[in-house]
Amino acid sequence: MQSSSSHKAVGTWLFIGVAMILIQVILGGVTRLTGSGLSITEWQPILGALPPLNNQDWIVAFQKYQAHTSQFQFVNRHFTLADFKQIYFWEWMHREWARLLGLVFILGFCYYLLKKKFSKEQLSPFVFLFILGFLQGAIGWIMVKSGIDADNIYVSHIRLAIHFVMATVLGLYTLWFAITTYFKDAYVTNGSTLVKATFILIVLVLIQLVFGAFIAGLKCANVAATWPSINGDYIPTSVGNFDFVYDKINIQFVHRTLAYIILILTIRWFIKARKLLVLQKNNILKNTYYLPLLFVCLQVALGITTLLSATTIKAGVFGVYEYLATAHQTVALLFIASLVMLLAFLKKASVK
Repeated sequence: MQSSSSHKAVGTWLFIGVAMILIQVILGGVTRLTGSGLSITEWQPILGALPPLNNQDWIVAFQKYQAHTSQFQFVNRHFTLADFKQIYFWEWMHREWARLLGLVFILGFCYYLLKKKFSKEQLSPFVFLFILGFLQGAIGWIMVKSGIDADNIYVSHIRLAIHFVMATVLGLYTLWFAITTYFKDAYVTNGSTLVKATFILIVLVLIQLVFGAFIAGLKCANVAATWPSINGDYIPTSVGNFDFVYDKINIQFVHRTLAYIILILTIRWFIKARKLLVLQKNNILKNTYYLPLLFVCLQVALGITTLLSATTIKAGVFGVYEYLATAHQTVALLFIASLVMLLAFLKKASVK
């Protein structure tokens, strides 16, 4: 039987993994905003850990970027070797952090397995966790490959969305696993009354993240950098064509509409949660039930501010828009993480 100290040790390790996944997703966002994703044209999980170590190696890497990407031919043809080094850094850092993340999980798993810190029930979730991790690496390369050809200047926005959402799912699954491991015996009285509402919110936010990735991948922000209207319209005429995958205005419309729906549902959720959770003996929930409302309000404010700042976008410059977009993405992840954290406690209570 797993001891209390064992499940707390394993839970702490998993929480470290959650923090590292969050950093990895943020690095991915910065990589996209700096246009760095296609700077490394090969997938070398082991040999690629080292960046170019001398000037000749840098020249070879730059020549591969020049030869294999339309992005260089049509967007970055003015790049010098110094410019290339800047974008290379972010893609290399993104991949390097992924390698470090993998090591933390693999070495930690081996250590706790040898120390017999796992219960039998935990082994299957760990297998699933590793499958998600390896799958995410493969999806990342498939995404990059979509931009290394003669036709595409950027990676496919659909593959970008899959990569982003799968990374989010990996982080949320790890968070769920960490909470239910560390807080092994924490329960909530009558928590099942909020389970359905919390689950619906999580699903809506995941859909919202897909459209956020579409906006990022298709560079949709500055096609309608106005609010509350969309270039003077509240319901664009283009909605009638039912293209919500490639039409930039329609994607913005869906993203904004979902934001309003999620805001309203979160306020409603908060009112219900306050009645239930403030009376709980579980201090964690008493002190954190307000987080979804806090994050969603901050997220809406950041979304509007980021949108209005899209007029300042300049190619090759990491400016106001890019900083706000990074904050917007980060708060979105914190928002959905807060919902999953609360759902983990509520779900445990409902099956007690």
